[in-house]
Amino acid sequence: MIAYQHEPLTDFTNENNREAFQEALKRTNQHLGQEYPLVIDGKFITTKEKIISRNPANKTEVIGFVSKANQELAEKAIQAAAEAFESWRKTKPEMRADILFKAAAIIRSRKHEFSALMVKEAGKSWIEADADTAEAIDFMEYYGRQMLKIKDGAPVLSREGERNRYHYIPLGVGVVISPWNFPLAITAGTTVAALVTGNTVLLKPASTTPVVAARLVEVLKEAGLPDGVLQFVPGSGSEIGDFLVDHPKTRFISFTGSRDVGLRIYERAAKKQTDQIWLKRVIAEMGGKDTIVVDKEADLELAAQSIVASAFGFSGQKCSACSRAVVLEEVYDEVLHRAANLAKTWKIGDPACFETKMGPVIDPSSFQKIMRYIEIGKTEGNIIIGGTGDDSTGYYIEPTIIADVEPDARIMQEEIFGPVVAFAKAKNFEHALEIANNTEYGLTGAVISNDRRNLEKAREDFHVGNLYFNRGCTGAIVGYQPFGGFNLSGTDSKAGGPDYLLLHMQAKTVSEAF
Repeated sequence: MIAYQHEPLTDFTNENNREAFQEALKRTNQHLGQEYPLVIDGKFITTKEKIISRNPANKTEVIGFVSKANQELAEKAIQAAAEAFESWRKTKPEMRADILFKAAAIIRSRKHEFSALMVKEAGKSWIEADADTAEAIDFMEYYGRQMLKIKDGAPVLSREGERNRYHYIPLGVGVVISPWNFPLAITAGTTVAALVTGNTVLLKPASTTPVVAARLVEVLKEAGLPDGVLQFVPGSGSEIGDFLVDHPKTRFISFTGSRDVGLRIYERAAKKQTDQIWLKRVIAEMGGKDTIVVDKEADLELAAQSIVASAFGFSGQKCSACSRAVVLEEVYDEVLHRAANLAKTWKIGDPACFETKMGPVIDPSSFQKIMRYIEIGKTEGNIIIGGTGDDSTGYYIEPTIIADVEPDARIMQEEIFGPVVAFAKAKNFEHALEIANNTEYGLTGAVISNDRRNLEKAREDFHVGNLYFNRGCTGAIVGYQPFGGFNLSGTDSKAGGPDYLLLHMQAKTVSEAF
């Protein structure tokens, strides 16, 4: 049997592929400004109040108008999900997996369409958007296959006169709160993981990228998902986010986003509500402050390439992005020089153009936050390149490298979530690891070194959930590098890994005496 390989990325050096993507962008432009309803119990509901999704590269361009749920509609959605759960939980795992496989096939057949939409709504470059779509397909395929592996439970011992069985059952109604930075991949992965395990879901997508989520819901419906199993309820966190987390019929929350919001959800979910008869489970991925360590025995060009690609890909708007480069003093100046020269070659502009390497940041609040951190960085280090932004048409910030930063500086400690990387000098490899570990996060990290002893030391002592040797710290592949972090990076849920589906289930032992 041939093992499934992950969805291949599109080769945009091929002229036919470039032309196909351009056509997808043209089709996307023809559908801008459409309205997207809520979906509650299989019914489309249009509300007066709308979320207006805008193109971050051109803030006057509206991507779509998405109906906005209030608490009354959220309550209807939870009741519908609770009712649908009673039948959905008893469906065959094979049927649920087949829905995922069908949905993956649909997205694969419309791959450029989804990628083009992310170029417009999320400001992703062609390559970043294509990878996002491929990852969504991978999640669907992988979780469908994983469900088929665990559907019969796990073996346990039986004695004479008794028969014991150990199997997994779904939890119940889940609230999926998905992020804007991977609007298809993470939204799809977190949603279908909950669905394929037999749970019903209320999907509350990020308000900056709700159109991508609406299109995903359409695909799952087309793939055969029954009415009531997935409720689409975009809305503000203050109005319905807390309401959904607090609700006594909510059994679990799957969240991807900032540390502060994740901590708030964790705290609220821990409180027992009236008529609540369970402890709510929280699956959380909450960000990072990720470091690439460069040893003195290293390929320095590889180090520079890894830092720049990991720091500035998708404008640094990844929880796995390299925001700290810790370089041994013997090679510090050379790596800094190479990284700066490489970053200067990155073309910034409208991501709808293939030549664009880096597009905008997502919205005005992100732009303002990142620019404030750059101002802080000017007092904590030396701006080598970048340091400026322009929000006149879209939310553009130059790739920014800040050198000679102390390990305890704010820009070395706080998550910026933008195209900013701080360089710090280490006296030796042990000192580099000490700096790498000195944050409250623990998501990803990388070590560029040709010294096997130091790689093994990092394997033991670099405290992150995803550690990479001699490559960048972004770009985990489903089924290859299960993804999730330690400390305040979240619950180390390891998305795209063999244990992930079990987080959405509970084990039941049945023992029969004869």
